[in-house]
Amino acid sequence: MPLKGNLRDFSTTNLLNLINLAKKTGTLIIDGPGQGAQMSFRNGKLIYAAMGHEDGNLAAILRKSGRLTDEQVKALRARAATASDKELGLLLINAGYVNQGDIINSLRSHMLEVVYRLFTWVEGLFRFEPAIMPGDDKITVPIELENVIIEGSRRMQEWAHLAEELPNLDMALKFTDRPTANIRNMSLSVEEWKVVSYIKPTNSMRAIARATSLSDLEIRRIVYGLLQAGLVEIVRPEGAPPPRPAAARPGARPVPPPDPKQQVSVVTKLIARIRSL
Repeated sequence: MPLKGNLRDFSTTNLLNLINLAKKTGTLIIDGPGQGAQMSFRNGKLIYAAMGHEDGNLAAILRKSGRLTDEQVKALRARAATASDKELGLLLINAGYVNQGDIINSLRSHMLEVVYRLFTWVEGLFRFEPAIMPGDDKITVPIELENVIIEGSRRMQEWAHLAEELPNLDMALKFTDRPTANIRNMSLSVEEWKVVSYIKPTNSMRAIARATSLSDLEIRRIVYGLLQAGLVEIVRPEGAPPPRPAAARPGARPVPPPDPKQQVSVVTKLIARIRSL
């Protein structure tokens, strides 16, 4: 029986557990809302992963990991536009731009990023194709699934917490009144510095995520850390229309403003009740 269905009924965690236990070989194709992804396996190990709408070329992956500059990527695309990933990898190694470890580590990080993002998908049709495998031009890196599943589950819990703390990515950020020197003295990652450089009331968190190529989970994690450090605060984006008041239900009576005297009476009763305990 072919393995296919909907992520609403069979999550990414369940799929990876099944593939790992059954030591399956083939490609899992997921068609999500507005985007697709694929993961390939050999004997139950992850060997390749790609997000459909993103550039999975080796040069783009090495640039994202900081191994290549934008200028180097442009030059490579002009001089070796038709080169496969394997050919491009050999070219870069022979030219001294990167070594084999740089390529393997960058591809591994890219694959894991794709898979961990799939853990957050709750909607999408999937099918497992045993006959489909990455082409010979692709560089594959085998990764054991046990640790991937454990880390993915941990990230799911983190995702739920961050989504609760920062539910609306269309809000903007601004620095608090603390001196800028406090930020300069902090040890921030490259991604955190990129986010900091875009922080102003006209940029929503979603816009910052797009500009820095960060996922929703990554931007929430960075912003949450900045909030906890007291360096930024959430504000409504400048120029954004004010939120619409909730529409009253047909026939519902308008809610009267609270009576100050009644509020004082309630507080007095509560104080008396506490003292009597």
